[in-house]
Amino acid sequence: MFFPFISFLFAVLLKNDYLCMKFCKILFFMRVFQNVADLGDLKQALSEAFEIKANRYKYQELGKNKTAMLIFFNNSLRTRLSTQKAAMNLGMNVIVLDVNQGAWKLETERGVIMEGDKSEHLLEAIPVMGSYCDIIGVRSFARFESRSDDYEEKILNQFIKYSGKPVFFMESATVHPLQAFADLITIEEYKNCTHVEPNPLFGGVAIDRVPNKRPKVVLSWAPHPKALPQAVPNSFAEWMNAADVDFVITHPEGYELDPKFAGNAQVEYDQMKAFEGADFIYAKNWSCPGVTRPNDYGKVLGDYHDYSAWTVGERQMAVTNKAFFMHCLPVRRNMIVTDDVIEAPTSLVIPEAANREISATVVLKRMLEAIK
Repeated sequence: MFFPFISFLFAVLLKNDYLCMKFCKILFFMRVFQNVADLGDLKQALSEAFEIKANRYKYQELGKNKTAMLIFFNNSLRTRLSTQKAAMNLGMNVIVLDVNQGAWKLETERGVIMEGDKSEHLLEAIPVMGSYCDIIGVRSFARFESRSDDYEEKILNQFIKYSGKPVFFMESATVHPLQAFADLITIEEYKNCTHVEPNPLFGGVAIDRVPNKRPKVVLSWAPHPKALPQAVPNSFAEWMNAADVDFVITHPEGYELDPKFAGNAQVEYDQMKAFEGADFIYAKNWSCPGVTRPNDYGKVLGDYHDYSAWTVGERQMAVTNKAFFMHCLPVRRNMIVTDDVIEAPTSLVIPEAANREISATVVLKRMLEAIK
């Protein structure tokens, strides 16, 4: 019965242009943005990014009379501002909801007797939110209560299931794809750079460099006093594995990223060795992912003061290929990176942050095309 049905379906589609268009959109247009695979061909995505960067308002008619709802369960600066700006670039209306400021406290688990301080269940709230908008973006961090709950993305998947609208991840328990896409855009912009002008904010001396034909990109763990999620390093690793770069991850033992994100990347426990000849250094802290130490998931392993040698400074940068420094921000100076490195001409943290607007614009453009 299956194959005759498929034949009948395609026969109907071939005779009806409108139905064919709708069916193709369902199959090929983006309704969920979570991972690098959701974006499709990276070269095409980068081409769109640079097209939009040259003219941010080119597709303003695409979002006319459409509304983006941005839902924040956690704090945000760059994600909030860049995504709101991206939606406005496309002519969209924007609703921003801070769940923990002014909204009812939400219960997220089924089966719970709601006799505490939570007045509304997420299962009712989600379809209500969906009724007020065309596209939903959600930001919800890992809770570190259960690795399985975090890595199953319970909160975001409920939005996908019950909202009835396209959903994009503005950082979840395990991924931050808008950041990773902006990182890739930044690397693409600077990978062939042979001359670096002094830092426009902090000065310094111009630098001449000879880039590798295939950029060497290093993701380096760095110390932090608090337990941070793995979302940024997970996505960065996933996107770098899909890009045309030589990718290395370096961290102390116990901080191994989940293999579904780390992939086949080279893992080097000697930070100095990892940095040798690198073109880009991406520093980021993350808590124990629980891969080799399941009982320590979400924890800081040991005393972070004992890992001060992992702070990215001039000592490490000296063995690189006059590498560019990257970080998603916010950054704790002289914990993650020294003042000298983040203020150097090769620091890309500001243009990297600016590219968050571009990555978000591309993603929202794709989603608008799916519902047009």
